[in-house]
Amino acid sequence: MSGLVSCGFCFFAKQIGVKIFLDKDDLFSHESKIHRLMQRLLTFLIFFSSFLSLSAQNPLLIPPTLSGTQINLTLQHGSFEFFPGITTPTMGVNGDVLGPTLILNQGDFVQFQVDNQLGEPTTIHWHGMHVAPENDGGPHTVIQPNEVWTPAFTVLDKAATYWYHPHLHEKTNEHVSKGIAGMIIVRDDEEAALNLPRTYGVDDFPLVIQTKDFDQAKQIVVPSNADDVLLVNATIDPVLEVPAQVVRLRLLNGSSMRVFNIGLSGNATFYQIASDGGLLSEPLALTRLQMAPGERAEILLDLSGMEGQTVSLMSYASELPNGVYGAENPGMMPFMSLTGYEPNPLNGTDFNILALQVVAATDNPVTEIPTALVEVTPIPESEADLTRELTFTPASPGPNQLNGDFLINGNSFHLDVINAVIPLGNTEIWSIFNQSAIAHPFHIHDVQFYVLDRNGNPPPASEQGLKDVILIRPMETVRFITKFEDFANEEVPYMYHCHMLYHEDKGMMGQFVVVDESVAAEEVQSTNTTLYPNPTSGEILLEGAAGAEVKLYELTGALLLSKKNVSGQESFNLNPYPAGVYMFQVSSRGKTEMFKVVKY
Repeated sequence: MSGLVSCGFCFFAKQIGVKIFLDKDDLFSHESKIHRLMQRLLTFLIFFSSFLSLSAQNPLLIPPTLSGTQINLTLQHGSFEFFPGITTPTMGVNGDVLGPTLILNQGDFVQFQVDNQLGEPTTIHWHGMHVAPENDGGPHTVIQPNEVWTPAFTVLDKAATYWYHPHLHEKTNEHVSKGIAGMIIVRDDEEAALNLPRTYGVDDFPLVIQTKDFDQAKQIVVPSNADDVLLVNATIDPVLEVPAQVVRLRLLNGSSMRVFNIGLSGNATFYQIASDGGLLSEPLALTRLQMAPGERAEILLDLSGMEGQTVSLMSYASELPNGVYGAENPGMMPFMSLTGYEPNPLNGTDFNILALQVVAATDNPVTEIPTALVEVTPIPESEADLTRELTFTPASPGPNQLNGDFLINGNSFHLDVINAVIPLGNTEIWSIFNQSAIAHPFHIHDVQFYVLDRNGNPPPASEQGLKDVILIRPMETVRFITKFEDFANEEVPYMYHCHMLYHEDKGMMGQFVVVDESVAAEEVQSTNTTLYPNPTSGEILLEGAAGAEVKLYELTGALLLSKKNVSGQESFNLNPYPAGVYMFQVSSRGKTEMFKVVKY
């Protein structure tokens, strides 16, 4: 125990004391610094006291697997002992907490039965997977209590690590934080041809990394910025036995808000082989890998000849810059505060995520890091049909903006508002400017993308593969390119949003529909609403849907006009607009329909 105490105080001296010496010349002229240091001292003493009572490490929970083409999932309440002898109410999939890892094969047609036994509505979203909007599990595809949702789709995705989680508007954070999250592993022929670790739970390990806040009774608090308990696969202070050979770690940042700066103890080298949506072209040697909420990465560790040693998977959060949730200062300026963020021993300090105890190698181990993986072919910028621009802003600008809501293009999310209409087959550049004081992880449904640049500079090598989440820092513009293929539905939209779940729930989200321009207009119109003539040279008449709100959009999503169809017969003048395809949005009695109109 004395060794643990001295080790703990060495950690304290490094993380707290050194900062005091660095700041001693101006301590007395900066009361806020004194206050911050005292908070950190108090937090450390509380944290260290808890550490002494919970110093024993816990074997890492490895979720079971489900595979095949018929998969049954039950969303249920449960209870779990995160802390010895204390029961915490949870939510889980086919169990008390988290969910089974789904192992799918590219090209298979998979049918699901998702049974909601939570006693309240929810959804399940297949994060990162390329599926039709009606199968995507966004906030429009609600699973009512005691209802069974039956999505079915062909797996089109490349071999990679994806995940599934609820996506009900205003309830995503609660349902994920209480435990509903599971990994998806997709396999394909390209990945199978490589000499990689792929025996689940033996040399290929799923790691769902999260932080949570527990109250004094050890119950999960949602929402909260006091997320000072780190868990991997729902395990506090986890330890995992790994063989002395090349092993594969599938990393998922499943946290509500926190960014991790992944590394190994002793700054040892590891090798990234995959990002969100697929394998890289070759293994990337790294000592740090930043991961925002929703991001996934696959890494290889070469533990050959290390039997009997222990390696720590860590987050080097002391290296995170201001303006990132997890850094010492969550806002880009030190005076910006976030309620509940301090004191917290995880913010701005380096901490262990998982202890890896190296044991004997398995039979037929993988012992070498491959030199090449798969061919990665980014989409040329010259192929883009248009550039779509998004801007993030705080709803209440100023020094207290971190505690408020955030907007996209000046708007908060509304279920009945379509923010963009995208033609099927479009190749688009999305340019996203973050004008807020905190970094936001941006996630788009339906597609994977290639990052073009950050503030005009090429992205780091770790971000040059397929992505569906990208962290956009304060006052930074990120551009990516993607293609909208395969799926179109004028009625069910896809989402784009910040993947900080509290921000998402509070409205930092938009939605788009993908439309197939080859479909005749009459095929997408309802039986009681008519637009004619279509095509038109100028005037168009809308009949039906009396009292409906009618909006006219360009295909870029730009709103051209809006008015109410008071009498059930309203004319619209398209003469001011050039020839092309336009979309009418008709909203009445809680239902929204989209109509395509061609002007010649």
